[in-house]
Amino acid sequence: MTSLTDRKNAAISRGVGMTTQIYADRAENAEIWDKDGNRYIDFAAGIAVVNTGHRHPKVIAAVKAQLDRFTHTCHQVVPYENYVHLAERLNALAPGDFAKKTIFVTTGAEAVENAVKIARAATGRQAIIAFGGGFHGRTFMGMALTGKVVPYKVGFGAMPADVFHAPFPIELHGVSVEQSLAALKKLFVADVDPGRVAAIILEPVQGEGGFYPAPTVFMKALREICDEHGILLIADEVQTGFARTGKLFAMEHHNIAPDLLTMAKSLAGGFPLAAVTGRAEIMDAPGPGGLGGTYGGSPIGIAAAHAVLDVIEEEQLCDRANQLGNRLKQRLAAIREKTPEIVDIRGPGFMNAVEFNDAKTNLPSADFANKVRLNALAKGLILLTCGVHGNVVRFLAPITIQDEVFAEALDILEASILEARS
Repeated sequence: MTSLTDRKNAAISRGVGMTTQIYADRAENAEIWDKDGNRYIDFAAGIAVVNTGHRHPKVIAAVKAQLDRFTHTCHQVVPYENYVHLAERLNALAPGDFAKKTIFVTTGAEAVENAVKIARAATGRQAIIAFGGGFHGRTFMGMALTGKVVPYKVGFGAMPADVFHAPFPIELHGVSVEQSLAALKKLFVADVDPGRVAAIILEPVQGEGGFYPAPTVFMKALREICDEHGILLIADEVQTGFARTGKLFAMEHHNIAPDLLTMAKSLAGGFPLAAVTGRAEIMDAPGPGGLGGTYGGSPIGIAAAHAVLDVIEEEQLCDRANQLGNRLKQRLAAIREKTPEIVDIRGPGFMNAVEFNDAKTNLPSADFANKVRLNALAKGLILLTCGVHGNVVRFLAPITIQDEVFAEALDILEASILEARS
């Protein structure tokens, strides 16, 4: 009999990478069972998509109720009230004490693309500034904005023009806030007139780049630079949003409002939905028909998102994220005492990471991080690596994870790290 892996290799492009060879059969909250009945604890959550857990009862109930009414009309043809209501909720919840409007699309990359379109329409400018290590999607504009070549850009030819990058402030890797801001200002002198820049885009916590949080002093400086030059500030909260960092949106940690905010992933708890929310006058810059998409704001995703927002509030998931993150970081700190390869433990709320260097050379060690991942997988714990150097293990378990399952996962994590040293 041909194995599933062989079938996959024969049928699916090799460009679709796979972290594991686990073929899911069913899932519940923070656990997945494969086709052979093996159980795994999920510390990936579909890459930060199921913050409210696999198949949360309220999300599933909302989706089933919507399925019984209608599944697709295309909001641009036959609109529906719950689309409008979700926009109203996000306008009220997004940071900023000003009038806001929202559009719905399908993916995070599509949200980023539309944020750039809106910024250009609103400012009449073309240039966009992003940061090294950032990730903004796999479309052409998403690739251009992304600050990592392999595997995201390699082999795909010329990227869209008028996209510039500045270094992201990461003290651990020798880039201070002052150096990052100086590099940004040097861009204005050497490469692009600030009067041509439509927007600066960044993740409040870099996701694929290694879970590095932007310092508040840096975020405030960006806000000031944007205000000085008439540049829009775009916060890409595709991975950080919806209680992951201990706030509904990570920008709340800085008490700074972006002009545009992109969101996706956990917005709909496992169903495809993304959005851009921003200042009303900016969001209204494109003309009618300039924004939208056939599946944008799917009735199923909209119904799921309403349930997700209810669950986050009712189950106090922002507080829960902080509690779980503190427990995880405390356990990692204890492990660090006997693991010299650990050079950093970080992350707000339950968006946490541990970074590994080689104990002898003190250089980033992707090999050690991958050993930890593989050891954990063999013991039934799904982990993801990330970072420009591939030496970071990130933790994205559902915020609804049961205490006993979380404790089990921490034991597996410790054993996997210590085993990687042998």
